[in-house]
Amino acid sequence: MVGLTRDVIDVRALRDAVAAAEHGAILVFEGVSRDHFDGKRVTELWYEAYEALATAQLAALVADTEARWPGVRVAIVHRLGLVPIGEAAVVIAVSGGHRPETYDASRYALEALKARVPIWKQERYVDGSAWKANG
Repeated sequence: MVGLTRDVIDVRALRDAVAAAEHGAILVFEGVSRDHFDGKRVTELWYEAYEALATAQLAALVADTEARWPGVRVAIVHRLGLVPIGEAAVVIAVSGGHRPETYDASRYALEALKARVPIWKQERYVDGSAWKANG
C-alpha cells in the first residue's frame, strides 16, 4: 500500500497491509500536524505534490527499503490538501521479523521520503503563511 490521499489516512489499513504471521514487530509512524513552529502559532497545514512523480517515488522508496532490509514489509501514505492540527500528514507502517530492522527501515523510509519525494507544505499561521520543503 503506497500512495497519496486527500482524505484522513486509515492507519489501521496500513498496519494490516504490512502484517505477516512470521513478523514479530510492527511499527506505525504517524507524522501529525502540530500547532506551532518557530514561535508562531500554526492553524493548519496544506500539502501539495507533483502527484505522478511523488507516487512513483513513493513506490520506489518502498521497494528500496524492502531491498535494504530483506523480509520487511512497508506501506506509506501521504496526505495532500488541508491537514488540520492533530491529524496525520503521513503514515509509515513497517513490519519485520525483529525490532532492530523494523525500526531501522521505518526511520530510513521517513528520512528518504522527506529528501526525495516532491511534496511541499504550506504552514498557515494566525498572521500569514509560509511554503516549506516537506522536511
